[in-house]
Amino acid sequence: MTAFVLVSGPFTGGWIWAEVVARLRAAGAQAYAVTPAAMGGEGDRTRAADVDLETHIDDVLRVVDRVPTGADVVLVGHDYGIHPVLGAADRRPERIARVVYLDAGMPGDGDTALAALPDGPGLLARAGSTGLVPPPRGERWRDWGSTAGLSEDDLDRLDRLAGPQPVRTLTQPLRLTGSPFDRPTTGVLCTANGSGIGMVEAMVANGPARLRVLTGPHVRFFELGTGHWPMLSAPGPLAGILLRAAAGEGRRLDLPEAGPGAPHGADAHGPAHPVNFPVDAPACPHERQGRLDLHLPRAEGPRPAVLFVHGGPVSPDQRPRPGRMPVLLGYGRYAASLGLVGASVDHRLYDLTDYPRAARDVAEAVDALRADPRVDGDRIALWFFSGGGLLAADWLSAEQRPWLRCVALTYPVLAPPPSWRAVDTRFRPVAAVTAAGAATPPVVLTRVGREHAVFAATVEEFVTAAATARAEVEPVDVPGARHGFETLDPERADEAREAITRAAGAVVRRLTA
Repeated sequence: MTAFVLVSGPFTGGWIWAEVVARLRAAGAQAYAVTPAAMGGEGDRTRAADVDLETHIDDVLRVVDRVPTGADVVLVGHDYGIHPVLGAADRRPERIARVVYLDAGMPGDGDTALAALPDGPGLLARAGSTGLVPPPRGERWRDWGSTAGLSEDDLDRLDRLAGPQPVRTLTQPLRLTGSPFDRPTTGVLCTANGSGIGMVEAMVANGPARLRVLTGPHVRFFELGTGHWPMLSAPGPLAGILLRAAAGEGRRLDLPEAGPGAPHGADAHGPAHPVNFPVDAPACPHERQGRLDLHLPRAEGPRPAVLFVHGGPVSPDQRPRPGRMPVLLGYGRYAASLGLVGASVDHRLYDLTDYPRAARDVAEAVDALRADPRVDGDRIALWFFSGGGLLAADWLSAEQRPWLRCVALTYPVLAPPPSWRAVDTRFRPVAAVTAAGAATPPVVLTRVGREHAVFAATVEEFVTAAATARAEVEPVDVPGARHGFETLDPERADEAREAITRAAGAVVRRLTA
């Protein structure tokens, strides 16, 4: 017998699981929906000041302890709910058969729920002296996740039944004695909220080292084509997935032996030849200066320069570093072959919370590049890739920078997907181009046809905003290519080569005009 213990996200309680519970019980399983203290349970008179994360962990443990001995307990944590779920699993490891992360983050020992939210200080300010964060209302639910799939009745239900969240449940660190992934684990990714198995695979291959636990033998994944509240928008499919998860089904991550950022013939002392880059460019002088890699043209006098800004997050221990990987090596050498100084910056975007630090690294790199005597500081282009696209927001503003001749974007992320709540609100290129209007620097935009759906949506949003604002955008479309096409699609090398040369040509025209 399987017993599901369901713990919901912020502002909600056991009521949100009603339809899922009914379906699980109809399938022969036991199901218990937890309403944590001070979260709106009937007759709950708990003072918010007395409630913290440990209180909610105890609430989950009381339900677990009521489950008959011999039943396989599956803990399901949605959003914030994964914090008390992991705390309970850590304290009753012998009772827990599986933990399900339902559109949730990956907190570890010492992490707070507040750290994964973009406006932590603002939330605390709204709580004031009450010790309670008021729930969102109406359109503000979108700040907490995609509302895709929710009907007007669902949204009305959220508005009517949601309750305030005790501040200390968000600020108290989670304490664990072992790894959460030492037991069978399932991730359920709600694709309309910005997550998907393909995206997770890419992040594991190139992102922070802590994500590598997701390749473990006991970790499985499912996708659910809905928004952040599947217990309301898709209760039937969600119940079916939970039953399959309890049976050990699900997909393991399919990762190559070496990800797209793996070295290709590199040694410890110098850059590798970018054998996988579609455009062949001759070797050129290469220098490393602090966080900058410089590829220098064989030309006299100060030259225009393009600064390539990699995506991310990437792992701080990734080797080779991004500037020595095939994509940036290839672009840098190709830029030098065109008579430009091709530079790349090894910025420190290691996590979604690191965008402000990465932005400082980029700004410092721009200053250093413009100050180099071999560079014409009045002719600079910035070229952003993938998740680095959010860093373009600072440079798409109406601030007068006559030296910034254009901004190039290749398979970029141009607005944080709903699940990227930890990204600082400053990094919104869509908002930047809307505000700057026709004063936006010229943009060269490379779009791939096989883009992750959630990233593609941000690109379309940007294009629409740019058209409304009368900003100059030159598109370079690569219909058959996917994210990272330069090295991931060797069978489409001709298409990749054409796209790279077209985008580079557009940048060169603006740098030399």
